[in-house]
Amino acid sequence: MDLSVIIVNYNVRAFLESALISVRKAMSGIDGEIIVVDNASDDGSVEMMQQKFPDVSLIVNKQNTGFAAANNLAMKSARGRYLLLLNPDTLVQEDTFQSMIGVLERRPDIGLAGCKILNPDGTLQLACRRSFPTPWVAFTKIAGLSALFPHSPLFGKYNLAYLDPDQSYEVDAISGSFMFLRRSVLEEVGSLDEQFFMYGEDLDWCYRIKSAGWKVFYVHETQIIHYKGESARRSDLDEVKLFYQAMRVFVQKHLARGLISDAILRVGIGLREWIAFLAKLAKPLRAVVFDVLLVNVSLLLSELLWFRVLFHFPEYAYPVTLTIPPLAVVSALYFLGVYTTRRLSISRAAGGVLIGYVIISALTFFFKQYGFSRMVMVIAGAMDIVLLPGWRVVARTFFRSPATKRGSLFGRRTLIVGADASGQEVLRKLRTRVDDGYDVVGFIDVNRKRVGERVAGVEILGSIDNIGKVILEQKASEVIFSTDILSYTDILTVIGRSRNRAVNFRLVPSSLEVIIGKTHIDELDDIPLVDIEYNINRPLNRLVKRLVDLSISSILLTVVYPLILMQKNSGNAVSKTGKTVLLLPRVWRGEMSLVGPAGRTAAADRGNAVSSWYLGKPGITGLAQVRHRNDRTQEEVERYNVYYAKNQTLLLDLEILMKSFIDLMKQ
Repeated sequence: MDLSVIIVNYNVRAFLESALISVRKAMSGIDGEIIVVDNASDDGSVEMMQQKFPDVSLIVNKQNTGFAAANNLAMKSARGRYLLLLNPDTLVQEDTFQSMIGVLERRPDIGLAGCKILNPDGTLQLACRRSFPTPWVAFTKIAGLSALFPHSPLFGKYNLAYLDPDQSYEVDAISGSFMFLRRSVLEEVGSLDEQFFMYGEDLDWCYRIKSAGWKVFYVHETQIIHYKGESARRSDLDEVKLFYQAMRVFVQKHLARGLISDAILRVGIGLREWIAFLAKLAKPLRAVVFDVLLVNVSLLLSELLWFRVLFHFPEYAYPVTLTIPPLAVVSALYFLGVYTTRRLSISRAAGGVLIGYVIISALTFFFKQYGFSRMVMVIAGAMDIVLLPGWRVVARTFFRSPATKRGSLFGRRTLIVGADASGQEVLRKLRTRVDDGYDVVGFIDVNRKRVGERVAGVEILGSIDNIGKVILEQKASEVIFSTDILSYTDILTVIGRSRNRAVNFRLVPSSLEVIIGKTHIDELDDIPLVDIEYNINRPLNRLVKRLVDLSISSILLTVVYPLILMQKNSGNAVSKTGKTVLLLPRVWRGEMSLVGPAGRTAAADRGNAVSSWYLGKPGITGLAQVRHRNDRTQEEVERYNVYYAKNQTLLLDLEILMKSFIDLMKQ
């Protein structure tokens, strides 16, 4: 047997399925086997393997034994002349295995080899060729010299950035995500060191193989995509801690040559660990600093609005006044989890502000010298209850985390590569997914014959030859490949050519069940569940929604409505925006809502299982209205209406209003 491909999986079912599809294609014409070791996944990986890949050898561990131990278990039963240790979050080209076998057949001095590895955005993954962390290499990395002078052979040795990625050459080490070696090397050097649980075992193996006289080689002739870190992301392990523990083990095992060099390396590793730890804290700290700034701004503005007419804060009061109130508010937010588990929670941010100002008001009873005016606290508190949750609304709308359940209404401009039946099916499924935030702007076809035609209501904007230009013209942020129309070689070639386009490339495997990208996976097929109660009918939601309708409509009826009414009565044509404003009296009377389901025909209401009242009052704007398309069916409108009713929140209403306002300004 020529080749044994070994994959260790931990809770990355969708990535594993996609990887196995690409591996199967690359195994064509090769006498080989595929072995998957599952490290106690609980995401359905084993069931998926048994159902879809019954021909693949599956080893199921009852606990997570780590990367090294799981690979060693598979290598004991592997039968190939060559072995490939491959991560489950990878995609290989159709020619990858043939190319690697060819290189090792021509070069009998190569014991271990890796190929060119790309990130999902097409950039080179630097870890695919690197040097051992000797004292000098470690120093240049820690001091930032390798980042400042990446093309210098003196300072850039850590990631060998000065070498041409489109040439093949000997290196110290390659990435553990793709390690292609001879069986004779395994028999001579031994398997992976199980002291390393998750990191460092690849570096250790490279060191031992080179020490045995074999060459470790970087091969540019073929390439793969590596999504990187998916298994770690789905575990409860402290990956930063594990990484630096592995580095300490490696240094102690191979590079400890004396007290001075050992001390330098240990200090360097410790320093890098602290830097990583501080970087992990940086995100919540930014939010804390911003909240402190907003609280102080609101206090100074309230002083300006209330005090400046008569008097102002005494000079002695400013240090305490600008310290204690922010501390009280930030402390309340922290204990409510706003800086930890619920970082962008609107309700918790508002609750934290209320609690903080209750604490501040209580403190003024004990410290009379700071009880200048409770009205200042009222004004500042009113500002903060808008500002602190407000910036989180903006953040959730425009900078939504991949882990957030619902996509933004300010949809990601998306191109689908493949205008055939599978590409159209991807489009159909995206349209059924109300909450994913994909705004499909066009198709990319395999050639230019049909450019300009419309397929399923969407125009074919270009071909894979000029996809980079189309990405720039359309300002696309997402490109989704349908694998039924393109080979993996073609897909990786397109990604490699477009690596400087600041776009996220995503992949739909042939199963059409998921979309795989560098940040997350979107499920396209869900189990249909019936909700017993929709959010829009909860008493608190209805009360808040009615208060918002009354507040906003009252302001607009006072300021804007009279102007539009005068324009109408004078016989002038009223714009679309004006016609919208003329509906405000119905909102104020409670007949409509600012945000609600789109209007339905009587026939549609009679045929709809969910009655109109259960979906809420019709809205001037709404989810269906901001997602309008000329070719949209009544069924799609109903899907938007039902989704809105099920998921209605104050945040969603504010986001829809913001989106509607921006759309009106564009007209």
